Amino acid sequence: MNTMEERGGGNERWKAAIANLTEMSGNLESLQKLLLKKAVFVDEDTFVKASLASDQARAIKVLEQRVETLERELDAAITAAAHARSEKRQAEAAQKAAELHALEITRELENTTKVFELHTEELRTKQEEIAKRDKDIKLLEAIIQTLGGTSSRAANS
Repeated sequence: MNTMEERGGGNERWKAAIANLTEMSGNLESLQKLLLKKAVFVDEDTFVKASLASDQARAIKVLEQRVETLERELDAAITAAAHARSEKRQAEAAQKAAELHALEITRELENTTKVFELHTEELRTKQEEIAKRDKDIKLLEAIIQTLGGTSSRAANS
């Protein structure tokens, strides 16, 4: 029984294949008729010129695409250059700000140095005054001791 079923299934497949071939044959005939109606037959010189024009059109299309690519690359390069210029300006501004800050710090340091020198001079003056007073005190002590010694000698005598 399997053999009968296989034969029946095989027949169906053959029938479907023949139907497909018949349909394809009809489509091919329609295409041939259409081509015969629409086709233009030209001599070899005209064909060569048309072929050359077609090749040139393809070359022009390729060149147009290359121009578009180059334009995009140029735009990208211009944008990158503008960005680089902007970064350069920012870096220059930051450098100028740093230089001004360094100048300000230098001035402040110079002022601090001047103040320190003034304080140092004041301290020297004070030390000189103290040293002079120490000498004066020692002189007065010596005078007092001398007078005290004289008065105690006078009291002893």
